[in-house]
Amino acid sequence: MGFYGTTALRAEPPVPVLPAQLLHAWWVDGSEGLDLSGLSFCQGELLTVADKSSERIYRLAPEPGHETVKLLPKADFARPALPDDQPVSMKARALHYASTPLSMDFEGITCDGPDIFLLSERHNRIVRLDSARHKGEWMPVRWSESARKQGYLQLFNAESEGLVRVGDDFWVALEREPRGLLKLQLGDREGQHFYPVPPVAGLDFRGRSEDVTALAYYDGALFTLERNAFAVCRRSLSTLAAQWCIEYRHIEEAPENIYRKTHFGKGEGLAVNEQGMFVVLDNNGVSRAAVADDSRGLLIQLAFPDISPHTMTTD
Repeated sequence: MGFYGTTALRAEPPVPVLPAQLLHAWWVDGSEGLDLSGLSFCQGELLTVADKSSERIYRLAPEPGHETVKLLPKADFARPALPDDQPVSMKARALHYASTPLSMDFEGITCDGPDIFLLSERHNRIVRLDSARHKGEWMPVRWSESARKQGYLQLFNAESEGLVRVGDDFWVALEREPRGLLKLQLGDREGQHFYPVPPVAGLDFRGRSEDVTALAYYDGALFTLERNAFAVCRRSLSTLAAQWCIEYRHIEEAPENIYRKTHFGKGEGLAVNEQGMFVVLDNNGVSRAAVADDSRGLLIQLAFPDISPHTMTTD
């Protein structure tokens, strides 16, 4: 495993776990039935993808003082054909022909300048958008087979769940049972570098699966969205050790926000910039408890914790 794999074995100072401070919250108009699942800041815009939209990406322009934000189309494109260089399950093959909206199951979005990349959980594969031809193209790297040999991707629909570009590398979140992180370096075609997510003693998953559902990169650190603990953690890129975490359960489960089904947390997309941490909730079509006919997704903006760098764990 290299250096990453030894992190949890070393004696580390306790990781600060602090209550999240809500800066703003917006109900996302037009998100009903789409299940927003990924976020990324791309050239100044907040872009998003959805589980049930395989040929469109969206943008959000939230404004403080507003209670809603419109889900606006950013780009339409033709989805790629079924991959011909990796095994495709019967279920994925059937969904591809039976339902275009469900065929890709996009769970992550990330950018490198003008280039936009999407993560398909259906195929555990990255799609690059060719904006000139309005077409999605598979990137050559694939990792389903190598990940399964390592014990990951054992459950359908609990597979590759988050994506972020860091320099020349991609990082992929492998959702749960077990959760993990995959680092795809330049030239890697099959997935070679898998790492466990170092645990944080102060996080409480309350008997739910320990998971990781989204990734972001900001200010030299990797940020993980750990949905079933209602947490965002800032982690060292060199060791993956958490430096601090914030918990937002009190925000997601507030009476005005909580959805009718709460067995699993709802956090699916994460984007971070100087204004804070933005989390989008995937409500899977379920309506709010407070408003029976409202099934919009929710976007929340969380503040960075007021914590001295000297109190953070170090590499």
